[in-house]
Amino acid sequence: MDEPGRFIVLEGIDGAGKSSQLPALVEWLQNTGRRVVTCRDPGSTATGDAIRRILLDDTGIAVAPTAEMLLYMAARAQLVAEVVRPALAAGTWVVSDRFLPANVVYQGHAGGLDAEVVRRVGAVATGGLEPDLVVLLAIDAATARARLTRPLDKLESRGEDYRARLVAGYAAEARRDPDRFAVVDARRPPDAVASAIRAVITERFGSGTAGAERARSGSPVPERR
Repeated sequence: MDEPGRFIVLEGIDGAGKSSQLPALVEWLQNTGRRVVTCRDPGSTATGDAIRRILLDDTGIAVAPTAEMLLYMAARAQLVAEVVRPALAAGTWVVSDRFLPANVVYQGHAGGLDAEVVRRVGAVATGGLEPDLVVLLAIDAATARARLTRPLDKLESRGEDYRARLVAGYAAEARRDPDRFAVVDARRPPDAVASAIRAVITERFGSGTAGAERARSGSPVPERR
């Protein structure tokens, strides 16, 4: 019987290393024989990309906190309908750079909205879809900030107090749902972080079968997108 698709989300504050860990994770999953699609939230659809520009890039557009939260939800609703659910239905793994936990933390814990309200609105936007696993790349605010050498987006420019609330918010979410969250120390070297992520996934979902059979036979694993 074919292995079902799984929905894996990488979370953490900017500078935690999601952009480098996501492709490494996808390559490893493909090498275990899984079909994988990747996405980012907000984004990965025409609707989501347009909303992303408003939320993160266009500094000339003012967005009130509640409106900001709802824009993220709109982008996420489209992502679920257009990318995530079809992939899972086809038995494909989905690896996403952020999902609803980011909304709860950024607009709830750090942004001043009621986190429970954000969660309830999120359940409507996603149709109740939740990740099988949320990998939280845990890092302190100062270390994460030092890693950011590119220009900051609108959220990243909100200051150190905001970043500290993000760190605390993610920790609170991980404590709230320990069965869904796996906390990985992102202060370590990238290879050690990648190894820890692989260990969590292997423990939860197994090592895969097709990839292991090909590895034993010496046959290459076909690239899947």
